[in-house]
Amino acid sequence: MKTLREYIADAREGGYAIGHFNISNLGALHAIFNAAKAVEQPVIIGVSEGERDFTGVHEVAALVSTMREKYDYPIFLNADHTYSFERVKEAIDAGFDAVIYDGVKLPLEENLVITKQCVEYARAQDRDVLVEAELGYIGTSSKVFDEAPEGADGTLTSVEEATSFVEATGVDLLAPAVGNLHGMSRDGRNPALVIDRVQAISDSTGVPLVLHGGSGIAEADFVAAIKAGVGVVHVNTEIRVAFRKGLEEGLQEKLDEVAPYKYLPYGVQAVQEVVEDKIRLFAGMRDPR
Repeated sequence: MKTLREYIADAREGGYAIGHFNISNLGALHAIFNAAKAVEQPVIIGVSEGERDFTGVHEVAALVSTMREKYDYPIFLNADHTYSFERVKEAIDAGFDAVIYDGVKLPLEENLVITKQCVEYARAQDRDVLVEAELGYIGTSSKVFDEAPEGADGTLTSVEEATSFVEATGVDLLAPAVGNLHGMSRDGRNPALVIDRVQAISDSTGVPLVLHGGSGIAEADFVAAIKAGVGVVHVNTEIRVAFRKGLEEGLQEKLDEVAPYKYLPYGVQAVQEVVEDKIRLFAGMRDPR
């Protein structure tokens, strides 16, 4: 089987992107895996620090690697939004395929030093581990908001700082601020992406870009950003909302039921439907609506 690096390279060359979806329970993992298999596309499972604390670092690594080996399927695991070298090391040691060091709140020089330390540790492994960095304000949480979070109108990542950051650290992937935000507007319409900036950063850095905050982005913006150099798209809030709505429906349908496996599938099915639709869009298998 190809490595995650090779799948992302194939995606860039083919003009499509790989979907990255976060989980915090086994049901969501099955939903995402089944969605990916249904459309025969590679997929990345993401777990942030909080999600890893809930699922267990080694436990989620074992689940994903077991699925990959049992089904011979390209499902990969990423340590999403990690805020220290120690937690990055923990994920790499547990067998994760990729890690994100998020040092955007630190002074630039400190961010550079720790990011480079993460890259060096990843390179010292006997397997290919990708290291991603985030640069610029994208927000900090997966929430549904009525008004854009404070700081949402912050400066976009500049081409110059992105290029110098990649050159100084050697990161494999970069998640820039290009108008995207973590979380999702209650009306489902987040701010538009600045596609020209995506293209310019992609051309200058030469590394695949990662689009964070994929919930609430207009489908036409997804397509344009992918053509401009985005190789991976993150979606989290939207599938969390789908899971909750599905679960609420299940609890209403099964008012007197106490067996979780009888009402949880409503939430799992809701996630699977959203994820399959997103993967089809990112892979160029359907036109934007």
